[in-house]
Amino acid sequence: MIEQMLEHNRRFVETKAYEEFVTSKYPDKKIAIVTCMDTRLVALLPAALGLKNGDVKIIKNAGGTITNPFDSTMRSLLVAVYELGVNEVMIIGHTGCGVQGMDAGEMLHLMKERGVDEEHIQLMRHCGIDLDSWLHGFDDTESAVLETVDLVKNHPLMAKDVVVRGYIMDSTTGELNPIGM
Repeated sequence: MIEQMLEHNRRFVETKAYEEFVTSKYPDKKIAIVTCMDTRLVALLPAALGLKNGDVKIIKNAGGTITNPFDSTMRSLLVAVYELGVNEVMIIGHTGCGVQGMDAGEMLHLMKERGVDEEHIQLMRHCGIDLDSWLHGFDDTESAVLETVDLVKNHPLMAKDVVVRGYIMDSTTGELNPIGM
């Protein structure tokens, strides 16, 4: 499959199909969006919000939440604000998220089935990594989004004039519903 994608890429460049996507690194709408990596949102989210290439910074991860105030998602938001001119942040969860209800024990079991040695898992625990917490999903999408909004708004390094809001998107229709407002 990767080879097919690489072949498509060669044709894309040769035919200069990229020209319609040329933009700068600065988001035209000065908005950053934190959302889930769910495949249903890849085209749906930009289409439902009327976004084109260059409009916003989109930061994706499993669940569209921030679980640690010093993780890469929070770092990306700080870069977006201080280096790229973002002044609004949207935290967008979605219906039917796979991280909702995710079980750390089951994931560890799947890791072992795929060849991760128990010794490596125990080494992580010995080094102080709480795998049960780190690999645990969330129980409620709305609560998870609200917790992330709170974390971003109250982060000690976040500019106080940045607007941060939470939403849940319907994974089928793209309808966006505000929460906590």
